[in-house]
Amino acid sequence: MILPTIPYPLTPNRFFMLLRCRDRSLALDVPAVMGILNVTPDSFSDGGLHFERQAAIAAGLRMVEEGAAIVDVGGESTRPGAAAVGVQQEIDRVVPVIEALATRADVVLSVDTSKPEVITAALRAGAHLVNDIRALRMPGALAAAAAADAAVCVMHMQGEPATMQADPRYADVVAEVRGFLLARAGACREAGIADDSICIDPGIGFGKTYQHNVELLRNQRAFTDLGYPLLIGVSRKGVIGIMTGRPAPERVVGSAVAAAFAVQAGASIIRVHDVAATVDAVKVAVALHGRETR
Repeated sequence: MILPTIPYPLTPNRFFMLLRCRDRSLALDVPAVMGILNVTPDSFSDGGLHFERQAAIAAGLRMVEEGAAIVDVGGESTRPGAAAVGVQQEIDRVVPVIEALATRADVVLSVDTSKPEVITAALRAGAHLVNDIRALRMPGALAAAAAADAAVCVMHMQGEPATMQADPRYADVVAEVRGFLLARAGACREAGIADDSICIDPGIGFGKTYQHNVELLRNQRAFTDLGYPLLIGVSRKGVIGIMTGRPAPERVVGSAVAAAFAVQAGASIIRVHDVAATVDAVKVAVALHGRETR
């Protein structure tokens, strides 16, 4: 495995300690749990569950009560084979939920989108972080995030959701994903996004086979060494299904174990459907790994 070099020195506090999210800072000395709030009818695990606006708001507030430090609101499914959603439809789904949570919960709000128009609308509504599976590569997306001084999470994906699982191939998945994330973090910095407002995500399940996903999870040090907070999203995904033989709704325990493993391997943010179970798993992992809990 040949890893690309880091073209700039890391400062000592870059390792997992802080993520600046517009007007607030998220301490990451203890890993944070990000709750997944899909305001969609067709997401792979919970499609339709929170599609109605009041149900979505209630679910977001419940995630905060259960210990989520971030609530990630998405209005377009990114499951394999998912159909695209129009800009206005996505705005109509996510903005009212973000507005309601911004006034009722003391939590970092994230918008899960790639579209610059949705980024701008969500940030105006009160979001703090842009979580983009396309790593801010859509025209205008990077500028929209930078203009609002937003925190960003850039993720690796091979292909597009509709086709990404057709036949993913890599010569060296760890090196290729690491190089991509390093380049996208650099693009964010060049666009004016502050170094302490960037986190990275290797994109488990996005254009990867089972073995690719396992290699990425086993080699998290290749990503934490870049000095940016590492987000891991493996909740209820196919890799957990293969490991356990269980359908998506029954993967809570497997996902919590994977979360604990990711935390011990250096992850700073864990993105999950099941907040309460994961918060407990993170607490145990942190206690046994020798860090103090909050």
